Amino acid sequence: MPHTFYNSFDPACKTPFGAIEAGQEVTFFLTVPENLGYVDPHLVLTKDKEDPVHYRMTFTGQTPQVNHFSFTIAPTTPGLYFYYFDLYTDFRKIYRGNGGEGVLSWTGGASWQLTVYEKNFTTPDWFRNGTMYQIFPDRFCEGVPNKPMPFADRIYRADKTGEPYFWPTEQDDGYLNMDYYGGDFAGIQQKLPYLRDLGVTCIYLNPIFEAHANHRYNTANYLKADPLLGTNEDFAALCAAARKEGIRIILDGVFSHTGSDSVYFNREGRYGPGGAYRDRHSPYRSWYDFDSGYPSGYRCWWGFETLPEVQEDSPSYEEFVCGKGGVIDTWLNLGASGFRLDVADELPDSFIEKIRQAVKSHGEDKLLIGEVWEDATTKEAWGERRTYLRGKGLDTVMNYPFRNAVLDYIRGADVSAVAEQLMTICENYPPPALHCLMNFLSTHDTERALTAIAGEPANGQDRFWQSGRRIAPNKVDEGLRKLLLGYAMIFTLPGVPCVYYGDEIGMQGYRDPFNRAFFDWNSTEERLRGPMKNLVRLRRSCDAFDGGSFEIIRAEEDVLHYRRVGKTQTAEIILNRGPHLLAETAFGKSTEVNPGGFTVLVEDNAPQHVGYFSIY
Repeated sequence: MPHTFYNSFDPACKTPFGAIEAGQEVTFFLTVPENLGYVDPHLVLTKDKEDPVHYRMTFTGQTPQVNHFSFTIAPTTPGLYFYYFDLYTDFRKIYRGNGGEGVLSWTGGASWQLTVYEKNFTTPDWFRNGTMYQIFPDRFCEGVPNKPMPFADRIYRADKTGEPYFWPTEQDDGYLNMDYYGGDFAGIQQKLPYLRDLGVTCIYLNPIFEAHANHRYNTANYLKADPLLGTNEDFAALCAAARKEGIRIILDGVFSHTGSDSVYFNREGRYGPGGAYRDRHSPYRSWYDFDSGYPSGYRCWWGFETLPEVQEDSPSYEEFVCGKGGVIDTWLNLGASGFRLDVADELPDSFIEKIRQAVKSHGEDKLLIGEVWEDATTKEAWGERRTYLRGKGLDTVMNYPFRNAVLDYIRGADVSAVAEQLMTICENYPPPALHCLMNFLSTHDTERALTAIAGEPANGQDRFWQSGRRIAPNKVDEGLRKLLLGYAMIFTLPGVPCVYYGDEIGMQGYRDPFNRAFFDWNSTEERLRGPMKNLVRLRRSCDAFDGGSFEIIRAEEDVLHYRRVGKTQTAEIILNRGPHLLAETAFGKSTEVNPGGFTVLVEDNAPQHVGYFSIY
């Protein structure tokens, strides 16, 4: 068996595991076989993009045929640090290999990462052990039926079972993003008992501001609710009613661009003669970058002329969003409990920090989440390493890496690679952010999870191919079982589980707009809802899921077995995606996990009893 020099996932090699706060000590333990001859190991530590510093390690003793070394350091400056070990003889170095393990090399290799975050970085306690639910407002529930459209260019969809329109035409079929099913604040309020019964403690709403597309990511008026949803007062009433059910609401903040059809830009002229596009003296002119070098005459988001980009460093725009009486202030005063920032990687860190200050001025319990699709600690944008999660910016992010890992596991990927994906995020993210991660399998930007798991792969096929395509009836049952296995993971991994509306009844759909159909309130599908409620109860009953540590016990073949350790309880989670009955041991006890099943064993840290929970 090859010698393990070092493994950053192993507390015997690095303590504490993972990220540390500024000024906190971290100790590295290195073991070197005697047969390598004389060595003088150094820890080579580099603060991101600066010159490396070599620290000589201390010899701490021998065990048979192995020399032991250690070094302790307490970095005082937040940032990303990278390290490897130099043996100082014969050009031999130890770099990061698969699974966090060290590998001997003469030619070079990957470094390990050490994230150092701001001292006293905290995130809201109420969010950490809850359950989130994402709602696309137009497609959830119509509380005021058959209401007139507030603008003449909107198409009302009375048939709630019809597929969203997907192709521009001049016929009566409508066109992409201009068909409205009429979901509103009143409908969400009517369904609060349903959400409470499901175990929801936080609702994330896609944009609610006035806008002229059903997704509302092309903001027309930041200070006014879209009239099809209701009034600002209706939103305040929804927040108040939700609080009585133990549910908080966070909003989608779209601050990288506005709509061209808006009070601020007004290219289409809907809002009279003013606006930055029509009036060079408009108070909003400095928000935008007008340059004849752009095809449309102004900078726009990803080339879409209907989405002019905002210059976030414009003082008047910063004040409008973050100042007293501004956007953040207005909606938090109406009862919102925080924001999710759309395309956070396209917002300057300095702007995000100002948003954080505005959000937290309403209380440290207010939440700020960012949309980041990659590892948010290593993300680079605009030529700079982003500082989202170091304590002055976001509380946490949407956890696409976990989504990818869970779907990879369900679809048969190498289990050791899945385990490394999970452990790497746990290693890189500061614990306050890690335990508030928004974990999900579906969003408005992805295929629905059931389609991703059991549907025919789209592989870049166009909307005509995606339209109306359903999972074969003989594959639905297996797909639901696999989806449940995925949600069992999402509910037990570090972070906060989030259910995309309709996933709990097995809704299907490829990407936009097919993942945004109207919720089927006539559905009798119960194979997911009951187990999801049990998972909520499991999380609430075991403190291992409220910020507990995470380690992989076994990751091979079809088995993924991990452990969460809390203050008073420990949970062993065993997943079996394979076709055969699995016999596994946890807490010294033998248990069985059915094919495609999932089992959790919970034990008090001062052992008195073992609880048992399983999904088949």
